[in-house]
Amino acid sequence: MSQEPQAGTDGRSTRFAQRLFTPLPERYDHLAELLSFGQNGRWRREMVDHAIARGPKLLLDVATGPGGVARQLARRSEAKIIGIDITSAMLEQAAALVASDGLSDRIALVRGTGERLPFPDATFDALTFTYLLRYVGDPAAVLKELARVVRPGGVVASLEFCVPPEPYWRGAWWFYTRVLLPLAGALTGGKEWFDVGRFLGPSISRHYRRYPIAWTTDAWQAAGLEQVSVKQMSLGGGLVMWGRKAGG
Repeated sequence: MSQEPQAGTDGRSTRFAQRLFTPLPERYDHLAELLSFGQNGRWRREMVDHAIARGPKLLLDVATGPGGVARQLARRSEAKIIGIDITSAMLEQAAALVASDGLSDRIALVRGTGERLPFPDATFDALTFTYLLRYVGDPAAVLKELARVVRPGGVVASLEFCVPPEPYWRGAWWFYTRVLLPLAGALTGGKEWFDVGRFLGPSISRHYRRYPIAWTTDAWQAAGLEQVSVKQMSLGGGLVMWGRKAGG
């Protein structure tokens, strides 16, 4: 569990994500707040602000997990939402929460991967994805696939963990992610969340050593997205990005 899957096209990253998240759906949103030091909700709202800014009618939420982003999108807009995730257990939890919120007529759930979306070109007015790029073998190819299903002029917005740029806060972040986070995960979520806590910090560090923010911005643009903007939040621990599909 502590090994980050290497880039490739053999599906190892996808299988890793399934193994990591299958045991976690019932407490995912609560523990995501813990793992982000209480900032996940604020970061998510920032991403959603950009996703709904142009009044989308049909919106895709990739890596929807238990549907937290999809439900917020539905509550804050008039859009129809499709949430897609690779993990069946996450989708089952999402379906229960969507029904509990009375949003079953607004949100549809589909099993699939960001590497190969089961939708035609230019289907959606907007697209969101959350904590996705560290779990795929080829982030640049995935960004192109995500952009493919968005209509020209449509918004793409994302949320990812990040590494604080300032040395002092980066040191505090390192201590939190390597020491406190696994312990907090174990105390509140058992072995499964201890594994997530132990995995998270090193995986974020490795990802940004290989794919720094400047590279990611270039990859968004190479995927056909323009006006790409970046906002590091909470001293750099969270990264919200957004842009528009070219041609609109």
